[in-house]
Amino acid sequence: GSSTNGNDNKKFKGDRPPCSPSRVLHLRKIPCDVTEAEVISLGLPFGKVTNLLMLKGKSQAFLEMASEEAAVTMVNYYTPFTPHLRSQPVYIQYSNHRELKTDNLPNQARAQAALQAVSAVQSGSLALPGAPSNEGTVLPGQSPVLRIIIENLFFPVTLEVLHQIFSKFGTVLKIITFTKNNQFQALLQYADPVNAHYAKMALDGQNIYNACCTLRIDFSKLTSLNVKYNNDKSRDFTRLDLPTGDGQPSLEPPMAAAFGAPGIISSPYAGAAGFAPAIGFPQATGLSVPAVPGALGPLTITSSAVTGRMAIPGASGIPGNSVLLVTNLNPDLITPHGLFILFGVYGDVHRVKIMFNKKENALVQMADANQAQLAMNHLSGQRLYGKVLRATLSKHQAVQLPREGQEDQGLTKDFSNSPLHRFKKPGSKNFQNIFPPSATLHLSNIPPSVTVDDLKNLFIDAGCSVKAFKFFQKDRKMALIQLGSVEEAIQALIELHNHDLGENHHLRVSFSKSTI
Repeated sequence: GSSTNGNDNKKFKGDRPPCSPSRVLHLRKIPCDVTEAEVISLGLPFGKVTNLLMLKGKSQAFLEMASEEAAVTMVNYYTPFTPHLRSQPVYIQYSNHRELKTDNLPNQARAQAALQAVSAVQSGSLALPGAPSNEGTVLPGQSPVLRIIIENLFFPVTLEVLHQIFSKFGTVLKIITFTKNNQFQALLQYADPVNAHYAKMALDGQNIYNACCTLRIDFSKLTSLNVKYNNDKSRDFTRLDLPTGDGQPSLEPPMAAAFGAPGIISSPYAGAAGFAPAIGFPQATGLSVPAVPGALGPLTITSSAVTGRMAIPGASGIPGNSVLLVTNLNPDLITPHGLFILFGVYGDVHRVKIMFNKKENALVQMADANQAQLAMNHLSGQRLYGKVLRATLSKHQAVQLPREGQEDQGLTKDFSNSPLHRFKKPGSKNFQNIFPPSATLHLSNIPPSVTVDDLKNLFIDAGCSVKAFKFFQKDRKMALIQLGSVEEAIQALIELHNHDLGENHHLRVSFSKSTI
């Protein structure tokens, strides 16, 4: 909001309240020589970019995404982690426009050409935008392996953190970390060279944490990695059966040769561990990935859910924190139980506290940092009871329960022993069924005696308009129901998840990726 240049402030009215979500995004402070392809690249990891309007004289642009959901994911991603073009920070917010109409405007030919080039890449043809022609614009020779050097390593960067950040741009198959020339480095292999290209374009030069841990990224000469051990130095995400190989160097001799003498592969934390407490970062809390196949949580999530995940906290949040600050709630309608059910779609909620003095704010404590991140990315920007909910990482490490006799009005609740947790069981199917909020809900655990009308009436009585309904053909215990809006569906899920349908059956409600 605030800027040294006075007339900017009038134009943007300082820090005006954020507009409600729109698939059109307003970008400002764009350096003057930036190309259309560079602006488009900011939106690419989140979905199809459908239109672009560059206002060169004003250092601004409008970017239209294919869906509002993609735009919300993009804004949530870049809010704690300001994107840069040509090393300059660029600011992104929702536009008041709902779509971009650029047909009759001059100078749109270049933008349209850039958009076509990008969609050709996304649909799988080979020329890449944004790559200077001398780098060889064609892909076949380009490696899916990136070499990453991390400078200013004032805080240990774990293999998990790298996995979380780079997964944003595609499926990460393997990672090897090592120290060479006193620098912490990593090799990271994607499923596809296109992913490597976009990750390099978007992340090269970025900081992982505020003002430290800068990424320097190049393509590797290696075209594939051979990982022998799954441990904190190396991992093959396609093979959960590898041994941990305690303390062995993670590189095979021929690969070690590619990095110089084999003896230099030492712990990446040697220089950093002593430094961490000085900054007061907790030692990578909650980022560890359990060794149980299927319990890998975010690693096994379908691609729709991967889009929104980022390990990069803002200034106030703490890396690896599992507590969310939720703001802009409707104080008359929200309850701890309602937040428990809603956030419970994305992880196991241990505690909820609605603020005694400011009831539109709440703290939600999840089982771990990955679940907090998932819940934040999927729920921030969604409408609930007529208000746009915002979720960010809290600076609190835990939600405190009230002391004996302390006045609380029942606003703080401990749910750690609730039978309703969806992700308690390692390998639970629920890990694979995490989807963004949608107007279509997936219902399950329906007893045989319950009819279509029973279920429709249940939702109508909860204040919803039912647009469509169908039982699964193979299994009448499950059904899809399509409601009037995403907001209706969120409110219905809060109200009707675990609803008693009789015969000892409690209804299970989730968001669906399908429509009817």
